[in-house]
Amino acid sequence: MRLYPAIDLKDGQCVRLLRGEMDKATVFNDDPGAQAKAFEDAGTEWIHVVDLNGAFAGKAVNADAVTSILTAVDAKVQMGGGIRTLENVAFWLEKGLSRVILGTVALRDPELVKQACKAFPGRIAVGIDAKDGFVAVEGWAEVSEITALDLALKFEDAGVSVIIYTDISRDGAMQGPNIEATASLAKALSTPVILSGGVSSLDDLKAVKAAEASGIEGVISGRALYDGRINVAEAIEVLQS
Repeated sequence: MRLYPAIDLKDGQCVRLLRGEMDKATVFNDDPGAQAKAFEDAGTEWIHVVDLNGAFAGKAVNADAVTSILTAVDAKVQMGGGIRTLENVAFWLEKGLSRVILGTVALRDPELVKQACKAFPGRIAVGIDAKDGFVAVEGWAEVSEITALDLALKFEDAGVSVIIYTDISRDGAMQGPNIEATASLAKALSTPVILSGGVSSLDDLKAVKAAEASGIEGVISGRALYDGRINVAEAIEVLQS
């Protein structure tokens, strides 16, 4: 099981939001490249990046910050937030991303996701952010009437490399991850699932690790890494044990 340290970008800085609310952002580092390098030096093989401004704007906003991350590390980088056309996907993969995460567009235009999977095999992830089990889009500002499972099932045979499942109510709240919902989703799919939201301790990571057989292949953590509740090297050791 992999650890994906999270870098959420707002106005060029590394921040963490509370339950996805942009006006509740805490700045942890004003140098995204340096933050990514610190994660890499601690042993991570992947870094998870979200362009928060881009998620609301529907286009990449923090391009310079993302470029600084790609320049600073050899680790693999996956990114989402405002990537909603095949041209955008191609642009970022050519820039050096290992994987592009499609979120809002996965709900709005599932066929585009399938086209992207065909054009860039193994390099497309789908981000499913849920509130009370229902998919939220547009930077979590809008909750749809489709369940996370129903959306995920649309891509079962499309070639999506991984589903990233975020429980919005847990994100940044330090209340523990929703392992039950994530494991339930993972069991229903053949596509691997990454858990996101609420991881606040090594005990949380041990609990996620215990559910690995359900199909959870990785864990995203942000705030707990920044405020010292979780040490990156220790987290990797727990997940890979």
